[in-house]
Amino acid sequence: MKPKKIITILLSVAVLAGLIWYFFLRNTAAPINISTVKPTHGAISTSVTATGKVQPVDTVTVGTQVSGTVSAMYADFNSTVKKGQLLAELDKTLLQATVDQFKASLAQVQSTEIYQSANYKRQQQLYATGAISKADYDLSLNTYQVAKANVNSIKAQLRSAERNMSFTQIYSPIDGVVLSRSVSVGQTVAASYSTPTIFTIAKDITKMQVEAKVDEADIGNVVKGQRATFTVDAFIEDTFNGTVKEIRLNPAISSNVVTYTTLIDAPNDDKKLKPGMTASIIIYTKEVKDALLIPVQALKFKPDATLAKKYTLQPLKNADAKANLVWLLQGDKLIQQKINVGLNDNTQAEVLSGLTANDQVITGMETLAEGSTAAASSPFMPQRPGRKK
Repeated sequence: MKPKKIITILLSVAVLAGLIWYFFLRNTAAPINISTVKPTHGAISTSVTATGKVQPVDTVTVGTQVSGTVSAMYADFNSTVKKGQLLAELDKTLLQATVDQFKASLAQVQSTEIYQSANYKRQQQLYATGAISKADYDLSLNTYQVAKANVNSIKAQLRSAERNMSFTQIYSPIDGVVLSRSVSVGQTVAASYSTPTIFTIAKDITKMQVEAKVDEADIGNVVKGQRATFTVDAFIEDTFNGTVKEIRLNPAISSNVVTYTTLIDAPNDDKKLKPGMTASIIIYTKEVKDALLIPVQALKFKPDATLAKKYTLQPLKNADAKANLVWLLQGDKLIQQKINVGLNDNTQAEVLSGLTANDQVITGMETLAEGSTAAASSPFMPQRPGRKK
C-alpha cells in the first residue's frame, strides 16, 4: 500500500475518533464557581424603628386666673423671657372698683368696731357697779364681737380682691422661650371654669426630646439607656444622637395598632431641632463592636448533586435540624460545620464559636456558561477594589 494512501486513512480515522469523542464521550458538564468568604471582624447590631415628634423637655403653659380684657402684651412668639418678667396685662378697671368697694366697707366696719368697743367698756363698768342687768352686758359683748368679726371678714375679702387684681399682671414663671401666644390685645379671656392659656414657654430648647411611638411587637426589646439615632426632614443628611430615657406604660391605640410612647433625649446645642418636627428613629436594642461576622447567605447555602461530581462532600452526622450549619471549602472537599450564632441583622450574622478568621465559608455557587471561567470579565466592566486586570 502506498504511503500517501496510508496517511489519508490514518487522518480519516483520527478525524472520526475526534468526532466520536466530541459528540459522545466528551464531558459536557458546565463548570461551577463556588463563592467563598473569610469571616471578618466588625460591628453588628439589632434595632427597632419608629416615628415620633421632637418636643422640648420642659414646657410651661402660662394663663390667667381672672377674667378680663387683654390690655397689653409684652412678649410674642420666639421671645426670650426671664423668670418674673411681665408678659401681659388685663384691664383692671372692674377689679380696682371691687378693691375700692372693700376698702370703703372696711373703713365702715372698723368705725363700727371702735364704737362697739367703747360701748362694751362702758357697759362693763356699769355692770360692775350693778347699774345694768346681765342681759344688757351680754348684748354689748356680743355686739362688739360681731363688729370685730365683720372687720376680719372685710379684710379677708379685700385681700382676695387685691390678689385678684394682681393676677391682671401675668409674669413668666421660668426662664425660657415663648413657643406660642394664644390671645391678642383687646381679646376677652374668661376664667370661670378653667384657666385660659395665654403663652406656652419652653424652658430650654437646647435640650429636646423625641416622643417615639414604638410598636407593641418591638417594645419588649427597648429599655432605658439604649442608644438611638434619628433624622428629620429639614436636615435629611444629618443624623442626631440620643438615649432612651423613659418608656411610658400608657398605650396608645390607633386603627387597632398599639404603640407605646418612648422618650429619647436629644441634645440640641446648635438649635437645629425645632418643636413639632417629625423624626424617623432607630433604637439599637443590642450592639457588638468587634464581632466575627459572616454573610447570612452562608447559613442558607446547601450543596446540590452537581457539586458531588467535583468535590467530596462531608456532611455533619446527626446534625440537629435547628442547628446553624455552614459549609467550608478545604481543597477538593466541602465540609459541613456547626456554629453558634449571636446577633443577626439579616445581612450579617455574628459567629460566637465554630469558625476562625482563616476558614473559607461558602456563600453560594454559580453554574458558568460553557467556555467561560470565573475569572473571565469584560475590560469595559468596572473592577472590584484591589482586583488586578
